[in-house]
Amino acid sequence: MGNILQPGTKAPEFTAPVTPDQKLSLSDLKGRRVIIAFYPADWSPVCGDQMSLYNMVLPEFRKYGAELLGISVDGAWCHQAYAKANQLHFPLIADFHPKGAIAKSFGAYREEEGVADR
Repeated sequence: MGNILQPGTKAPEFTAPVTPDQKLSLSDLKGRRVIIAFYPADWSPVCGDQMSLYNMVLPEFRKYGAELLGISVDGAWCHQAYAKANQLHFPLIADFHPKGAIAKSFGAYREEEGVADR
């Protein structure tokens, strides 16, 4: 795993799918506070709990003007089904191709497992 970005470091720019036909760039959120939650995989029990907890506190994040993004190496179709099944109300970014590129740029990619987390 690379070195995780230190506080105060400018976040690396990225553009990636949110749905099969829609992309999101970090620059689309310029001027806003952004919370990025890297997680290993959709449909895993621990990740499901983590994303559900973030969903529960989402109003608190938004109260302070923060946007939440979930990022994993799953594809957009998987994210779409997972978000619908778990009634998530924040974007899930598909760091699918090239696999883990966003996570690597943030120092949050576990090469040996092929997943992101932090």
